[in-house]
Amino acid sequence: MNKDQVKGKVEEVKGKVKEAAGVMLDDKGMEVEGNVQKNVGKVQKNVGNVKEDIKKGH
Repeated sequence: MNKDQVKGKVEEVKGKVKEAAGVMLDDKGMEVEGNVQKNVGKVQKNVGNVKEDIKKGH
């Protein structure tokens, strides 16, 4: 596991929490911000996955 995978997963989880808090607090701005953060984390995690695949020769 590389740093992009770890950082991406952390951001994804933080975004999910923020998104859920936005829903619970009826704060659309926070909900959208969390959704964006979650998706940025997913992209970063996928970049890490690709790097790992390249390193492993796949």
